[in-house]
Amino acid sequence: MKKLTLNVVSVFLGLSCIGQTNTLQPKIMVIPFTRDKEDIRTVLDEDVNRRIAITKVREGFDKFGYTTVDFVGKLKAARDNQVFTANNQSDIKSKIIEMSGADIYVIAEVNVQHDRSGASADVILSSYDVATGNSLSNKVGHSGKFYTNDYGKLTTKAIDKCVNEFVATMQGRLKEMEAAGRSVLVDFSFAENANVNLKTKIDKYNQQALSEVLESWFSKNSINSAYHVQGITSVKMIFDDVKIPITKANGAGGYSTNEFAVQICKFLSSIGLSADKVIKAGTIFITIN
Repeated sequence: MKKLTLNVVSVFLGLSCIGQTNTLQPKIMVIPFTRDKEDIRTVLDEDVNRRIAITKVREGFDKFGYTTVDFVGKLKAARDNQVFTANNQSDIKSKIIEMSGADIYVIAEVNVQHDRSGASADVILSSYDVATGNSLSNKVGHSGKFYTNDYGKLTTKAIDKCVNEFVATMQGRLKEMEAAGRSVLVDFSFAENANVNLKTKIDKYNQQALSEVLESWFSKNSINSAYHVQGITSVKMIFDDVKIPITKANGAGGYSTNEFAVQICKFLSSIGLSADKVIKAGTIFITIN
């Protein structure tokens, strides 16, 4: 038996609303999955079957009215702008996703098997929230077995059998997140030369400790006042589960983790403190100077 494994990643961009149902409608970019020692910048040049799989995945989502973004075009733009400063594959992927402004990514793994009794394809679709890595939906599609070497056609059959339910599940989860918010972690710490800590009294807030002031702010600025403090010392405070919006208040696109981090820094500035922020996936690191 000959087994051919093709892996691709679909990245969903920019949430928007369609019609009266307020359905979230992402754009999609398909990115090839790379194994050890493979280079995402050249893998499509070397594997025609992966090019077929990527094209068929794009076509599968096109049929449901999604707008797809050309990965090759994004890669060329990144090369032209010389945005790649390292050869680390995860960093290169992250940079492409960052350039695209992704909100959700979908991993689509395509496994093609071919033996004397025919060929078949299995497609595993899994979607995740970029900001947190939380799973949104998971589905498996089977093409059935045929006497053919057209792996692209088999991939299309497998996608057609699961993509409708997959998208419906994903949209349902996104609607839940609209109401309940998405989870982020916020980690507060202090620079070595900082002259304040979490016990410092804040004049503007009736001499409350900074830790109390921060907790009050998160209560007012999280969805439904939903937050949880994991731990606190004089120089460290971790909010390990804060619910933030997934769309802007005016409905004009997605609300990013970075936008929430900017609001935190603006608040700190309003009480006379400066801070630096670093964002990694669903975690916001705030360093108070």
